[in-house]
Amino acid sequence: MGEYEPKIEVQFPETVPTAKGATVKLECFALGNPVPTIIWRRADGKPIARKARRHKSNGILEIPNFQQEDAGLYECVAENSRGKNVARGQLTFYAQPNWIQKINDIHVAMEENVFWECKANGRPKPTYKWLKNGEPLLTRDRIQIEQGTLNITIVNLSDAGMYQCLAENKHGVIFSNAELSVIAVGPDFSRTLLRRVTLVKVGGEVVIECKPKASPKPVYTWKKGRDILKENERITISEDGNLRIINVTKSDAGSYTCIATNHFGTASSTGNLVVKDPTRVMVPPSSMDVTVGESIVLPCQVTHDHSLDIVFTWSFNGHLIDFDRDGDHFERVGGQDSAGDLMIRNIQLKHAGKYVCMVQTSVDRLSAAADLIVRGPPGPPEAVTIDEITDTTAQLSWRPGPDNHSPITMYVIQARTPFSVGWQAVSTVPELIDGKTFTATVVGLNPWVEYEFRTVAANVIGIGEPSRPSEKRRTEEALPEVTPANVSGGGGSKSELVITWETVPEELQNGRGFGYVVAFRPYGKMIWMLTVLASADASRYVFRNESVHPFSPFEVKVGVFNNKGEGPFSPTTVVYSAEEEPTKPPASIFARSLSATDIEVFWASPLEKNRGRIQGYEVKYWRHEDKEENARKIRTVGNQTSTKITNLRGSVLYHLAVKAYNSAGTGPSSATVNVTTRKPPPSQPPGNIIWNSSDSKIILNWDQVKALDNESEVKGYKVLYRWNRQSSTSVIETNKTSVELSLPFDEDYIIEIKPFSDGGDGSSSEQIRIPKISNAYARGSGASTSNACTLSAISTIMISLTARSSL
Repeated sequence: MGEYEPKIEVQFPETVPTAKGATVKLECFALGNPVPTIIWRRADGKPIARKARRHKSNGILEIPNFQQEDAGLYECVAENSRGKNVARGQLTFYAQPNWIQKINDIHVAMEENVFWECKANGRPKPTYKWLKNGEPLLTRDRIQIEQGTLNITIVNLSDAGMYQCLAENKHGVIFSNAELSVIAVGPDFSRTLLRRVTLVKVGGEVVIECKPKASPKPVYTWKKGRDILKENERITISEDGNLRIINVTKSDAGSYTCIATNHFGTASSTGNLVVKDPTRVMVPPSSMDVTVGESIVLPCQVTHDHSLDIVFTWSFNGHLIDFDRDGDHFERVGGQDSAGDLMIRNIQLKHAGKYVCMVQTSVDRLSAAADLIVRGPPGPPEAVTIDEITDTTAQLSWRPGPDNHSPITMYVIQARTPFSVGWQAVSTVPELIDGKTFTATVVGLNPWVEYEFRTVAANVIGIGEPSRPSEKRRTEEALPEVTPANVSGGGGSKSELVITWETVPEELQNGRGFGYVVAFRPYGKMIWMLTVLASADASRYVFRNESVHPFSPFEVKVGVFNNKGEGPFSPTTVVYSAEEEPTKPPASIFARSLSATDIEVFWASPLEKNRGRIQGYEVKYWRHEDKEENARKIRTVGNQTSTKITNLRGSVLYHLAVKAYNSAGTGPSSATVNVTTRKPPPSQPPGNIIWNSSDSKIILNWDQVKALDNESEVKGYKVLYRWNRQSSTSVIETNKTSVELSLPFDEDYIIEIKPFSDGGDGSSSEQIRIPKISNAYARGSGASTSNACTLSAISTIMISLTARSSL
């Protein structure tokens, strides 16, 4: 079969009614050769909703949750290379009625009006009907019906019943039900009695409410005492039954009764009207001028009816003062119920404004106000502007800020740069800027530095807050004027002259392209050699030349330049070229052990002449089991040819070597020598220490200390003693196990004993405290330091002591 254009074999109806929320499917199948493609579209050009789905090679279009906006004319287009064909169908939208607003139950009193409204949507638009107790309700007399509204005027008991609103279209009908209840009761005050007591002040106005429950609305009558109350220019009765009395007098006091009557009965309720004297402000607050930091009292004193409670409150600029929160500045003072004075402490500018004292009782409320003007330092100046700027000056102008009720007497200008610590006062022309001058020239600025300025105003009260900073502006460039500081040098390697200096701070470079000119010459020569370093951060220059002799003097100076030109040179100074390391080793190295932890090393200066000067010597030492590269080093200075090495380990073989050194480095090492530290001192402290006192003497005895195999033999003992109140310690050495001390008995003593040997001092005994003793004879042992007690002349004193670190 040959090629032919598409032919739509299955298509959807011309009109497809679709309910709201439903899912609709449109089918479109076509034959053709080549096989046609199928495209769906809306005839109005709108896009098909994104929720739509296509199935079976686009042959089925499915639209879920159908809505009003989905309605319209849809087209199925079948197309191939031979042509195309189109099928069309209209999707129409319909919806059953759905409530927007229902009617609700109503309870109304007789002779009132009722209004109901029900609303529904749907497509097509629904119509409305009203039913009462299941019967159709029509417009007549007091009943008016218009679509979804029902209006009943002057309700009576016959109107009570169940009402229905119906909304319908051709797709369905819905109902909304509500009950109308008509209330018919005689007046009842059981829940709305008149207030038992109503208070009012003389000259005031009062309304006594009368609100009984009644249906229909009652007629009201008022009595004062037993007499019917008649209305006049001061006394009126409202339609709702409320009694209103204006310009009250003392004679208006008494009992009042409201009587309510309707078709179903009569009821009454009685209350009392009490008339009180009015409150009056006798001493009101007065407006004042004060200065920042002062404290004042604003008075507020009244006369009032003392049978009534009175409350004072204060407001500031319309806001109530919270005395708990703002207690640092505000405090209520007065001390009596008729005074509510306000104290304001340490007044600040923010406290300026209107203060109102408000006085309230149960019958009246009144107030009195005062204005507080606060004089203080000026507010910040405004709009600080840089009108003109040069390399060292800036022309400024500004507007004055508030003077805070005290004339401005002077202005101070401050500046800040990226290099300054905060804001700094600057020099100006005029030197003193008076309060009526709003422009000045700042002088003495650094060229090519970014500045910002601010202005501070002052008056006789003080200095105010500074203005906002001006814009940032950079001064113009200029020739550099500051030379490098601390030009020096020396050191380095062979044939080098090292020159160093402190860089010029950026804020003193005066422009872009800053650098240094290094000038030097051999001492005594005429011609300078110059080198240019085009870096503002340069601080070191090394001149290398084989002609430079070791440790030769040179005259050196360093100048500056920038894009504007060259600046001055620093003062000339003498710098020495690099020297050679010492070329010969020290001689005659000898070492000896002083103790288990200390050794002493001796040497002699090199026997042959050195090419390099000697600044000192470096001693290197390491244990036999360690590597030489891990050796420790100590240095001496000058001509010193011996040193002591401490903090070593006992009974250990150490290797030592000595080198000479100078600024160029160290020279060759001497021959290595060996030395072994002595055995460690005894680790056991003296024990069983006993003391006796007699005739201003203290005799101490203790057990002999035995050294261990790996310890050095005991050579003697050290007795350390001091007054309890002193820090300095005295020492006595002995080779015995006893000692006699001649010490006065009017002081407490702290004593400890330690052995010593070739290896040094051994472990110390526990501290012994010997108390001040008035007896001629006493004894003690070194068990602890607490609970000392004195007995008779032949008593034995036991001293207990706790272990402490040795002195």
